[in-house]
Amino acid sequence: MIGTGVFTSLGFQLESLRSGFALLMLWVVGGVAAVCGALTYAELGSTIRRSGGEYTFLSHIYHPAAGFVSGWISATIGFAAPTALAAITFGTYLSSVFPVLPSRWLAVGLVVLLSVVHGRTHRTSGGFQRWSTTAKVALILALVAAGLSLVAEPREIGVLPSADGVSNVFSAGFAVSLIFVSYSYSGWNAATYVTGELRDPRRTLPRALAAGTLLVMLLYVGLNYVFLRAAPAEEMVGRLEVGYIAAGYIFGPVGADLMGITLALLLVSTVSAMVLAGPRVLHAIGEDYPTFRFLSSINARGTPGAAIFTQAAISLLFILTESFETILVFSGFTMGLNTFLAAGGVFLLRRRQAAGRQPATGEGPDADEPYRTWGYPVTPLVFLAVTGWTLAYILRDRPLEAGLGLGLIAVGLGIYAVTRARDRRTRA
Repeated sequence: MIGTGVFTSLGFQLESLRSGFALLMLWVVGGVAAVCGALTYAELGSTIRRSGGEYTFLSHIYHPAAGFVSGWISATIGFAAPTALAAITFGTYLSSVFPVLPSRWLAVGLVVLLSVVHGRTHRTSGGFQRWSTTAKVALILALVAAGLSLVAEPREIGVLPSADGVSNVFSAGFAVSLIFVSYSYSGWNAATYVTGELRDPRRTLPRALAAGTLLVMLLYVGLNYVFLRAAPAEEMVGRLEVGYIAAGYIFGPVGADLMGITLALLLVSTVSAMVLAGPRVLHAIGEDYPTFRFLSSINARGTPGAAIFTQAAISLLFILTESFETILVFSGFTMGLNTFLAAGGVFLLRRRQAAGRQPATGEGPDADEPYRTWGYPVTPLVFLAVTGWTLAYILRDRPLEAGLGLGLIAVGLGIYAVTRARDRRTRA
């Protein structure tokens, strides 16, 4: 979850919001919505016990076409593109400290290396992810601690609600900023992409989703508090490198270089998580559609090697041919629509279960007792309200970006129709 968003979006938020209360509330609101979505997904994942995330959920709840388009989005935008964006950012930060290193090829090398690591065994894959995530959290905690203790002249931040702060929360600027925050939280649903490989998903899945999302929310709020406390708001307005600016006030002249190396290390874990989770979607598509059967192959060590290296190839294509902004602008809309439809599906599942038409799809003694969303129906409704409001705002005020997202969906539907026709002819 922790990637480029939390280190780059504060500068854009400061263009329309100056209240410390409103700026921190952005991360709280986004975090609460993500936690609600995670708890809802835990029920979906423990009921429909198969890897693949939204691809599996939408195929099962709505129609195979919806699942195929979801998988298409996940393969192109949901994982391959953000993997490329995070890798490009990794290369950019590291080359800013060591100019002799070419940023683009650093990004290529990172994707190739992590694909090889995750393509070997589950033990290697899981061990690396635990190590890199632990290092990432430790580095952020160290940065927060330094920001609280080493700043010589801390800035005043109005963290308590005031008339001005509350009005900021209900302003258009807050709505715009929440789009960036939602993107920063994307990835809270990643555990559902490996549901079929989890032990006891009824117990482990809700714990992984909810606890991980709550931890990230605390880290995000703390990190942004430190940024606001350390650096003048005027210096960060409209700037991407807010981490560099804040580090200069925390650590002195060497702060920028230190932050560059730190961010590069953090992004290794971010890329690793997407390389681990995303190929499970491609693997599930390969199992369901003969045209893409090659994606379903499992290597001798039990990992979906073909899917992992296919996603890596797509990510490398983005790295070598596209700019950072090309994908980022409309990815929030397409991924938000994906999660909105999946979370709304929990109501359909409950109705089918009440009518006796929807048993759990897992195996074992607990197959008919999936996890139940805590706080249902309020929890999924909170997530749907925040996500739906964001999608509506993009449709109304960002028609170009929304149109690109809808166009991507239309292309996916066209590919689905062609694939189904071809598979029918093959079977005949």
